[in-house]
Amino acid sequence: MTISLLLEMSVSGFPERTAITSGDESLTYQQFDDLVRGSGTALQQSGAKNLIYLGGSGLELPALLFGAAYAGIPFVPINYRLDNIRLTRLIERVEDPIVVVAPRYAESVGQSGATIHATDEFFAQARAAVAQPLPPADNDPEGPAVVLFTSGTTSEPKAVVLRHSHLLSYVMGTVEFGSADPADGALISVPPYHVAGIGTILTNIYAGRRMIYLADFDALEWVRLVRAEAATSAMVVPTMLERIVTALDGNTADVPALRSLSYGGARMPRPTLEAALKAFPDTGFVNAYGLTETSSTIALLGPEDHRSALESDDPGVRARLGSIGRPVPEIEIVLRDVDGSPVRDGEQGELWVRGPQVSGEYMGTGSVLDAAGWFPTRDLAYQDSDGFVFIVGRNDDTIIRGGENIAPAEIEDVLIEHPAVRSVAVVGIPDEHWGQAILAAVVPEGDSSPTSEQLREFVRARLRSSRTPDRLVFRTDLPATPTGKILRKDIAADYLASASADSAR
Repeated sequence: MTISLLLEMSVSGFPERTAITSGDESLTYQQFDDLVRGSGTALQQSGAKNLIYLGGSGLELPALLFGAAYAGIPFVPINYRLDNIRLTRLIERVEDPIVVVAPRYAESVGQSGATIHATDEFFAQARAAVAQPLPPADNDPEGPAVVLFTSGTTSEPKAVVLRHSHLLSYVMGTVEFGSADPADGALISVPPYHVAGIGTILTNIYAGRRMIYLADFDALEWVRLVRAEAATSAMVVPTMLERIVTALDGNTADVPALRSLSYGGARMPRPTLEAALKAFPDTGFVNAYGLTETSSTIALLGPEDHRSALESDDPGVRARLGSIGRPVPEIEIVLRDVDGSPVRDGEQGELWVRGPQVSGEYMGTGSVLDAAGWFPTRDLAYQDSDGFVFIVGRNDDTIIRGGENIAPAEIEDVLIEHPAVRSVAVVGIPDEHWGQAILAAVVPEGDSSPTSEQLREFVRARLRSSRTPDRLVFRTDLPATPTGKILRKDIAADYLASASADSAR
């Protein structure tokens, strides 16, 4: 079986149901399947071994994803926000590709040397091929279906290989076929090169749910589209949810059809989540935690968990708003110390995961799974007695100050509660005395002007003195990826460059 099966089942089950709405265009499942066959035929005729897509979210994205599967080649969406040099470098890492690119990004890849087709040109060929499509290529269920480049926040991006079997395991393990009502619609605004952008296509197609694309995210347009299209579900990344809450300005969203709002991709600030729960009082919130290497979601914090935590007077239950919930079916987890031994409840360890949807494979370097099939996420976490998992940071982010390991999240969770702090990131910087010093980069709330000493005292009153930031800097924003992951290395580099320039004066 390959991911093509998901579409085949839905076309057979409800061919006249609307599959996709993008702008003013909508396609039924049968019309979408026809376009996929045409796209797959055009790809077969190209002779390419991989399909690279450089463009936004919209009709083209799912058509190319399933078209590539029809043609028997991997689908490789890449980040259109990268500069020309980095885009060219990524393209050169992919064997014999055809590059389908949205017109506004065409100049970005002009020097790559690859075969390039603008989206309108390619889909003209695809639509012409619908009348006489080639048969689908023989496809190995264990062959690669999608290759996704990681964000590369700390190093050169890795190319994660997701095979058909991984993606099918994820979809069929978390979604029931045909479970959507004909009137259901999912608003999609996550980037196409993110694993959530792929996962949401596959799960919604299998459920028989209409996909509603918002190509360019804007908070007010997102709210308008939820109302206008009566969207019943949506997924956002934390930065999007923060902008939505800010745009609502304390008002409720007034989106009666929206039953489910999922978020993931990066750590969610607690104040943002609490404000969102109040702005969407009748909507069920879902924290979907996953990685590219795990074919998307491996743990969920569900709607009831959110509401019970928000309303609870028990500090332990309320703290679960900051958790990723519990593993999804067929996923096993274990938290290990530095020696590889499992830790006890409440103790921090590295999160390892295992299951049929877990890939852990990189193009050119192979698998990093251990002999028993476990994948090291490099996330530090702890688990409470009821099985809720709390991510405290990345192994790479740990600050070692005077021989003591400090998780940045521990300090960030305190500082974000200060009324004059809108957002914050804590990083380690070199220090001759301590080995590393704690640097807090703070974005003030509105016109607030907190002093460094006020914020230090706020932390000192709530954590041990060794957790008090040694240095603070105030910024207008924090550097981040489109999915909201903070670029900590950029914060440290900016600070060190500024300090070096000051000392040279």
